[in-house]
Amino acid sequence: MTDQVLQRAPEGFDVADVERRVKAIFIGSMGNLVEWYDFYAYTAFALYFAPAFFPTSDPVVQQLNAAVLFAATFLMRPLGGWLFGYLADHFGRRLSLTLSVVCMCFGSLMIAVTPTYASIGFAAPAILALARVIEGLSLGGEYGASATYLSEVADANNRGFYSSFQYVTLIGGQLAAIIVLLLLQKVFLTPDELKAWGWRIPFVIGAGLAIFAAVMRRSLQETEAFVEAKKSVNPTGSIRELFRYPRELLLVVGLTAGGTAAFYTFTTYMQTFVKLSVGLTEDQTTLVIFGSLLFATILQPTYGAISDRIGRKPLLIFFGVVGTLATVPILMTLKEAKSPFIAFLLICAAWIFVAGYTSINAIVKAELFPTNVRALGVGLPYAITVSLFGGTAPAIALYFKSMGHETWFYYYLSGMIFLSLLIYSTMRDTKHESAMHRHQ
Repeated sequence: MTDQVLQRAPEGFDVADVERRVKAIFIGSMGNLVEWYDFYAYTAFALYFAPAFFPTSDPVVQQLNAAVLFAATFLMRPLGGWLFGYLADHFGRRLSLTLSVVCMCFGSLMIAVTPTYASIGFAAPAILALARVIEGLSLGGEYGASATYLSEVADANNRGFYSSFQYVTLIGGQLAAIIVLLLLQKVFLTPDELKAWGWRIPFVIGAGLAIFAAVMRRSLQETEAFVEAKKSVNPTGSIRELFRYPRELLLVVGLTAGGTAAFYTFTTYMQTFVKLSVGLTEDQTTLVIFGSLLFATILQPTYGAISDRIGRKPLLIFFGVVGTLATVPILMTLKEAKSPFIAFLLICAAWIFVAGYTSINAIVKAELFPTNVRALGVGLPYAITVSLFGGTAPAIALYFKSMGHETWFYYYLSGMIFLSLLIYSTMRDTKHESAMHRHQ
């Protein structure tokens, strides 16, 4: 068993121990990147495949249909959070992480081979919906298991930095999807070819990468925290045991609501927003989103390292205060921006405060729960909250736009961030009062 367990670092600097931790974090993070690449390929290529599944003369309605289906997949995330959280707490982090990426492989492959509406009628969007449901189930479990694994393999002084790589790879998955989009747009295919059949290519790539990630994850070392928790008399991965921590469960909901709405606005929805509302071309849209996400990726470990020095709470409050005050002005200014460079700067400005949430939200939640229910405690309430407020953000925004009241969404988002700010201002700083040392 000892060769399958990531041991705690001895006192002082141990090069071999650091190498083991870095390897474990790299493998765990890369699997996360592949899963999110598969998931975000849907958004990156929605402008091309939406007409194939949702035929209509109105491009806004096409995108609304695609966004509604995107939101619907989030309904499966709570089930995924429970299922894979239970597996992670009861059978091990490694097994849960491996199975989740296998599920993602199936979902991506289904999208790649699904016939269009013109070929099989309503069965086409139905199959697409089933594939997205499978992907939603996978991602519902990925977050809790991944956040738990990264937090447990990190040493106590650098948990914020190491766990920030969950969002580095999460955003990296979207960057990878955009890179594939750029290559297909600029090098290999014409716009007509992309709309006819080229949009299937990224899903084939995703399925292949998911198989590779599953093989890599089979070699992950189990965390010592999990092994120690299994020796306790308390059940692991039990819903009944989880409900012993009602305050922590509610904290996860409050922590997540505003942050997840902001995250999905400035990632998933931004590609549609800058094209339909700002009026940029498809090429300009792709480059602006790519550049802003690259900037966001750099911020994650930077903010994570800062949290290891000053605590988690100051960064969360920074996000809450600035997000509440700046969201509406940024989105209003962005809507009127006709320059791609100005649009890029405005989205980057938003990321300066959004990263205060994304960089540390995983470790904050992991630090709330003892080991025996950590993956379930992080994953289940998070998945429920994301389903309600994250996955629905693009659909709500497009619904308001279709009604002619697009600005209503700006105030909705600002209000959601403010509600989370109330939680941030009253909670304890989990860096200084962490449950990471508790197994039961």
